[in-house]
Amino acid sequence: MSEVGNVSNASVPVGASSRIASLDILRGFALLGILLLNILGFGMAAIGYFHPFVGLGNNAELNYAVWGVVNLFFEGSMRGLFSMLFGAGVVMFTTGFGSHSGTGKSAWLHYKRTFFLLLIGIFDAYVLLWTGDILILYAIAGAVLYPLRNTRPKTLILLSAVILLCSSFIFATAGELMTEGRDAAAIIEANPEGNHSEKLHSQADLWYESEGTFTYNETAIQEELDLRRGSYSQVAKISAKKVNEHLMFFTPVFMLWDAIGMMILGMAAYRLGFLSAQRSKKDYIQLAVVGFSIGLFVNGIELYQAIESNYDVLVISGWFQGTYHIGRVSMALGWLGLVMLVCQGELWPSLRSRLAAVGRTALSNYLLHSLLCLILFTGAGFGLIGTFERWELYAIVLIIWLFQLFVSPWWLKRYAFGPAEWLWRTMTYGSKQKWRI
Repeated sequence: MSEVGNVSNASVPVGASSRIASLDILRGFALLGILLLNILGFGMAAIGYFHPFVGLGNNAELNYAVWGVVNLFFEGSMRGLFSMLFGAGVVMFTTGFGSHSGTGKSAWLHYKRTFFLLLIGIFDAYVLLWTGDILILYAIAGAVLYPLRNTRPKTLILLSAVILLCSSFIFATAGELMTEGRDAAAIIEANPEGNHSEKLHSQADLWYESEGTFTYNETAIQEELDLRRGSYSQVAKISAKKVNEHLMFFTPVFMLWDAIGMMILGMAAYRLGFLSAQRSKKDYIQLAVVGFSIGLFVNGIELYQAIESNYDVLVISGWFQGTYHIGRVSMALGWLGLVMLVCQGELWPSLRSRLAAVGRTALSNYLLHSLLCLILFTGAGFGLIGTFERWELYAIVLIIWLFQLFVSPWWLKRYAFGPAEWLWRTMTYGSKQKWRI
């Protein structure tokens, strides 16, 4: 297929009639699922993402149970699904594969689209103050993925496996280094006057540099909450510092390869028909059964180890576990199989329609998460960060879900795109897109 395709169609966006319903439904499902994890970054101190001790309140057992369920079923898998769908989107946009338009877009349009996504991500991170923004990461990954747009599915699957295995090695190595660093720090603190080796001090320094991020410290938590309850300019200052730190180290070392590996897997899954509900019912049942079986087994072992270690952060955090990708990728594929079975069986038509609407406006809804939580939790709004127990945060998630499930279809009855999608398309194609229906 020609890179540019038919010029008259390749330079214009795909309309609503050319969309693949199952992709939109899956995207909507993943978008809502991402909030199950992101709400922790919005609504409590950063350490709460790792430590279940944060947000216990008067309902410790309930909050531990909520923490366990979210980690068992959703942690990493929703982000994985979202990354897979982004990879599929790269294939659709650049090659036209599987779309009714049958035409791909030029490299110039792809990189323009990626650049403007980067700008939107910068807006999300530095203006809406979401330190966990993934749009910047996706824009970087999108630029890397372009040369793979026509690669065969088997090659894509192999490449994805290699990347995720290498990423797993990095995670396991990081966990080992952090454990050694913590042990070295304990040795030095037990005998500060001792003649310790330079190697031991170097190992301890690694732990000291990261200790504030992973150690449960009520004083440090309260200081963070007080800062994030400050004025918009105060919150923006500390948020920008955290985002910069992520972009300098955490993103290139951990997150980038995590995202690229899943995106490449999504490119393969789309080319094989898995994301467009084109496979047989048997294929999706097998995918769901095998995916959930492996995923729940691995995640269950990790959860058990976390509990047995008295919630040791180096055991809890997937970023330090070599098995992390096995669990999350398997769970993502399990969810994929289940959602496609729902699409094929035409179950819950109203819910599917609403999820599809959320998926069609995923960028707008993702940014809306940031805006609503900026207003609700930071000092720029009501300053309620650290106020709610863990389970109460999920009550807020449910409210946001219901709002988006009802508002998104209402919006799309009046407008062709979500506001962020309209802006992104307008900037990409260099002309004002028709908005009102």
